Amino acid sequence: MSQEPQSPTRQGRPSMTASMRSSSFLREHQQYRPPSKPENHYGIDTVVEDLQATSVSPPREISPFKGIPSAENPPRIVDGQSHELSHPNCTPLPGASTNRLIATLFYKSTNPRVSNAIPSPQRYPSPKGSGQSPSVRAADSDLPPTMAPTSKLDDFPLEPPATEPEPLDHLYGANVSPMCIASFLHLMSTFPLPAGSTDLHSSHRCLKIDQSHQEHHPTIVELTLSPAPASDYLPLKDLRKHELIYRFEREWNVDVALRADTLWRRYPRLVVFDMDSTLITQEVIDLLAATIKDPPDLAARVADITHRAMMGELEFDSAFRERVKLLAGLPGTLFNELRPVLDVTNGVRPLIKALKRLGVKTAVLSGGFLPLTSWLAGELGIDYAHANEVVIDEQTGKLTGEVKGRIVGKERKRELLIEIAEKEGIALEQVVAVGDGANDLLMMEAAGLGVAWNAKPMVQMEASSRLNGDSLLDLLHLFGFTEEEVRQLSA
Repeated sequence: MSQEPQSPTRQGRPSMTASMRSSSFLREHQQYRPPSKPENHYGIDTVVEDLQATSVSPPREISPFKGIPSAENPPRIVDGQSHELSHPNCTPLPGASTNRLIATLFYKSTNPRVSNAIPSPQRYPSPKGSGQSPSVRAADSDLPPTMAPTSKLDDFPLEPPATEPEPLDHLYGANVSPMCIASFLHLMSTFPLPAGSTDLHSSHRCLKIDQSHQEHHPTIVELTLSPAPASDYLPLKDLRKHELIYRFEREWNVDVALRADTLWRRYPRLVVFDMDSTLITQEVIDLLAATIKDPPDLAARVADITHRAMMGELEFDSAFRERVKLLAGLPGTLFNELRPVLDVTNGVRPLIKALKRLGVKTAVLSGGFLPLTSWLAGELGIDYAHANEVVIDEQTGKLTGEVKGRIVGKERKRELLIEIAEKEGIALEQVVAVGDGANDLLMMEAAGLGVAWNAKPMVQMEASSRLNGDSLLDLLHLFGFTEEEVRQLSA
């Protein structure tokens, strides 16, 4: 007798019981699930699903959340975007003082760096077989003349300089990218904080964007760090020159301006400028020498003295007198002929206009010649103008090669800056000095803020801030003005 085949038993559909569920999607799909326990946060989902069925040891009464933040109910958004209420930028508590650091990052779009992996097209692959002397090859190379390697060991007996850090802006974007900001914040977190501080808070503002790019990436970003690194460990003056800051600037092709967040940072009252290579793009003494055809090498001799003086290799006073002597015999009317040749630096005219609308006094302290300096100050609307006064023979009307009075060198510039500030009743903390040469360092040091504008290497290292862009109007961003505000001030 044949038996009927039994149908296989149907298994029930797998399902999760209430005790196996949690409020987390990730936990639902884990292969291993820890024992049921309250979650770290006490959001409303956790309270409803888990906490009521869980015994808390030791037992305590769970007070309902009334919307008031506390240690038990931190002000966080549990689902979605996370936000924490903090007070790093608020007024300090009674008995405390503000201790914030402002870091302004300027992307140098006009000076892009090339990757170290890409050979320079100007550099010869080998000194052999080039058919040129080492001096000619050095002139054509993109290596600075003061940097090794060189074929003459006697000139550079020390080791060649360390390899430059790999530029990162061509990988993450030719702007102040989020990765650039994250890298800077990580760098600043390595410095010790003041005693009693545990966390470094930060916020940022995009002051200027690249309008030529479709995505409008920021090119100038202001970061507020609270608290500032411990000043007893690393003063602000030393922090600006720190090797890590310099390496970061080279990696991301930016200039970093560090300033204490004080009231005077946002409200300057006097801005003092150098003239040559600052308000104008040329050196007046070189323009004068270039007009002289006899002797033919005069322009080169004057330019060489100028370069050595600006690099700090020669004392400015003696160098200036030496150059003026070379100009003896020129007609005194030559200064009037040079007026149309002067090339005002990009951004100077709207900058002076903006400063006037803010009620800021302006001055130009030049190591050049007073006739041109006074004329330029009148053209731009600058309040004060000081420069060297050359002697003109009354009978012949020609330059005698002598200078009248004191040379407006580095010491005299500092004295004039202090005199103008005292006359206007302005504290030095509210004075800004802008220059490019070694003879500007003392007035930069006396001012509350010294700005090196496309300056010589030594000046860039000594100045408290530096700008290497194509418009002097960027100076307003150091005061915290956005691009929109700058347009309103300079309109």
